[in-house]
Amino acid sequence: MKNGYVIGCAILLAGLQGCYKGPEPVMTVDKMGIDVTPDENREYSYTDKRSGYYYGRTHESHFEAWHAGWNVAQRRIVSDYDLYVDDALLARDSAAVTVYPHYLERRFQQAVEQFYMVDDRALLALTLTDVKGDSIAIALDTALLTSPRYDDGILWYVPRESPDSLLAVTSYKEAQGSFAAGRLQYPVAAKGFLLAYGSEKECRDNIAAFRKEGSSWLDARRTRMNGIVAYSNPMQSNSDSLDKAIAWLLLTTDELVTRQQGRGIYAGLPWFNEYWGRDMFISMPGATLVIGEFDVTREILADFSRFQDTAKASPTRGRIPNRANMDGILYNTVDGTPRFVMQVADYVRYSGDTAFIREIYPAVALSIQASIDQFIDKNGYLCHADADTWMDVVREGIPGSPRGNRANDIQALWYNQLKDGAYMARYMGETDDAAAWEKRADDLRRKFASDFCDTTTYFVYDHLNADGSKDMQVRPNQLYAFEMIDDTAFCMHVTRRVWEELVYPWGVGSLSQYDDNFHPQHENWHYYHKDDAYHNGTVWLWNNGEAMQRMIQFGQPDIAWQLFDNMNRQALVQGAIGSLSENADAHPREGADWAGRSGTFLQAWSNAEQLRVWYQYFLGIRPDMINRTITINPQMPSAVTTLTWSERIGKGSLIGAYERTDKETAYAYVLRDEDAVIHLCIPLFAPVDVELKRGEMLLATVEGSQLTVKVRGTDGKDVLNVTTEQDEELVRRQQEYDRFFEGTAFCQPVHRDNLKAFDEYHEIPLTY
Repeated sequence: MKNGYVIGCAILLAGLQGCYKGPEPVMTVDKMGIDVTPDENREYSYTDKRSGYYYGRTHESHFEAWHAGWNVAQRRIVSDYDLYVDDALLARDSAAVTVYPHYLERRFQQAVEQFYMVDDRALLALTLTDVKGDSIAIALDTALLTSPRYDDGILWYVPRESPDSLLAVTSYKEAQGSFAAGRLQYPVAAKGFLLAYGSEKECRDNIAAFRKEGSSWLDARRTRMNGIVAYSNPMQSNSDSLDKAIAWLLLTTDELVTRQQGRGIYAGLPWFNEYWGRDMFISMPGATLVIGEFDVTREILADFSRFQDTAKASPTRGRIPNRANMDGILYNTVDGTPRFVMQVADYVRYSGDTAFIREIYPAVALSIQASIDQFIDKNGYLCHADADTWMDVVREGIPGSPRGNRANDIQALWYNQLKDGAYMARYMGETDDAAAWEKRADDLRRKFASDFCDTTTYFVYDHLNADGSKDMQVRPNQLYAFEMIDDTAFCMHVTRRVWEELVYPWGVGSLSQYDDNFHPQHENWHYYHKDDAYHNGTVWLWNNGEAMQRMIQFGQPDIAWQLFDNMNRQALVQGAIGSLSENADAHPREGADWAGRSGTFLQAWSNAEQLRVWYQYFLGIRPDMINRTITINPQMPSAVTTLTWSERIGKGSLIGAYERTDKETAYAYVLRDEDAVIHLCIPLFAPVDVELKRGEMLLATVEGSQLTVKVRGTDGKDVLNVTTEQDEELVRRQQEYDRFFEGTAFCQPVHRDNLKAFDEYHEIPLTY
């Protein structure tokens, strides 16, 4: 049967009468375990989805890291613990370890330890099973603790960084215990230990409730996570590593979506367990929108809008905060505010919730009008201070990578803020504002190319200085400005130049290695402060998303896939379990063939951009439920030959299947609980608009130079059958792209003797 795999998968997903009930899940959290050896000794983390997280290493006890152990509301509580059976230490360095999204398991000769956190409660649960002995004991690392007392079966400590709260330690099952020489000991029947944090009443209540309901709490946490990977976003391909990496990235990203100060997204762990406006809005498409958590997205946008600076005399009036943490609010960013407006628009496009525009519009309008009143120059460019972009490091009062006062990416963000704001103004009936903002956006776009683009060297100036001079540093920011440029050939040249000068196999560098201010490693304390390298060479994984997107937009998914696959491999076998780091070195250390990771071990925007580019550009799913339209423009790499997946859109889901053989390529799509016009863009063919009703199946088959598009009704009969030939202009254009990008390769480290960062530069063997 032609397209048997695709049609069979689509029918399975859609149900016999278009009544989707969901496939049996292929990927569940219980199948996602990653085994870790003692030599690997990898980092791991869990959060309680509120304000607490735990950070450890699989095989190391009491390792030196500031945020090791349990942290709650930006306070360190306890850094580690030791477990014993019959006074014998359970030595982690020889344990067999498997890390799952919802718990960690260590298997010792004397027992099996399982470590759990629970949702929305400041409580840790440690179970010990298969115990070969009569007693079990726990001893806490007391470096962060003081004033121990044992009372009524509970060992109490006062955390040094949270002296108004308590840490309680007791048995998993109620049992008679004893405390001596720093160890809390129980008979084996106690089954393990509970640690609770808060007031004495909160600790006692959580302990008592867990003993009654703990199994249901843990089941609820497992069910919540399975809801993400097995039901909202199920995926199965010919690549087990792809499926597992996407599932892990979905869950470690969701780990950062918390309720610490209202809804928000932690910027990263371990030390960015706070809300950064810029990071949050960059992360939002991959962290909440492609996952389909629209209620969460809406809540985050509404909660964070309440922090907007509305003071009339304020120099930052209209801005959304750069950072909101337990100590206060900072407005020292220019890009967080346009990204806020853009994410409001993105949320509405994904969800179809146009009613939210009415609620959020005052914040949107203020953000635009205040910028017009205070921050634009005579040419309409949005002005800002040197450290007000994402390259924001300041050390001893001096910006580490000054980009004032008109950066290229900021102008593109300002343009999008104006365009999205104008749409919302029209929805609100504010037609004068809409027209004025659209005109500003169009004028800005017309001026940008002449002021920012060098067509001789195929370069977008990084920023305009206050005196009007143009900055020539080669940075990745120019990739974000393409929507401001009409010249396709110019953008092709910029894309290839950036890829070959900045995109290493391990991620996108922040400054060309040929720049005299380049720093090969993020941390090289013998020569320079790490902040000096932060945006001056150091790799930032979040920029991978835009670099891959631009390659895919030029029909080069296989080039983009090389970087995408490298990042998936990092999540599965390198660094912290299931996650992508904030940074990496540009050049590997001496004797190494791969760059070391640095910064936070789990960074929201690194994870989220990997997910965004998968859903929006490899799968090609870009909803516009404002207009009841879904663009589907798949650009599948050669490595993927079969695939089924689902993504929540609007009030329902879009379910897809794909198969490529030597003879044909086939796609199938089904909408559940929604109707929409599908704007289908199969490579080399003119777009086809198809009105798809809920439960109907869209089938597209490419055989040779012919595309057949069918719509199969819920009664099994075809309601549309269209055949078309390849579009000659699109074929010619793709051939041009292919010729131009043929041979494009990753940037490879090149040793230089004349870098300002070093008084003496020791040559690093380059073996790749």
